[in-house]
Amino acid sequence: MTDAPANDPPAPDRRYRHRFTDRLSVEQVEEGTTLAPRFDADGLIPVVTTDAASGDVLMMGVMNAEALACSIETGKAHYWSRSRGALWRKGATSGLVQTIVEMRIDDDQDAVWLRVTVSGGASCHVGYRSCFYRSVAIGAGADGPVALRFTEREKIFDPRAVYGDAPNPTRL
Repeated sequence: MTDAPANDPPAPDRRYRHRFTDRLSVEQVEEGTTLAPRFDADGLIPVVTTDAASGDVLMMGVMNAEALACSIETGKAHYWSRSRGALWRKGATSGLVQTIVEMRIDDDQDAVWLRVTVSGGASCHVGYRSCFYRSVAIGAGADGPVALRFTEREKIFDPRAVYGDAPNPTRL
């Protein structure tokens, strides 16, 4: 048996599975009162994070069982970083900590919604308030690349000052 690649998340059943209820029936999952999250084949569940005050979408990420359990236990947002292959507490490096105001799970418990406050006012490693700082030109013709328009004009912080030269590994 070979070891899993470094960027593979730990299986959800290992260390943190005891925190969640087994999925026994559709009724229990959709109408029950216990958390029975459905992680994908990679052991991940998608997470949409919004600003608790404005409702603006700040970021989209994923959690493994450990990140979900840590987020519940600490009230601070934790994610699984696919690019780094590691558990990641938002703000550990930058100080831009996401404090959870409310956590919701969708109807079939396979997606999480976090409503957060952010110390420092930014969530994006590029320096913008939101990771969704550009809009896509809808209705663009098929005669060239699709244009993007910046919806945020100014960065909240300088990512090089916070992270150095490489805030996030480039995946091209």
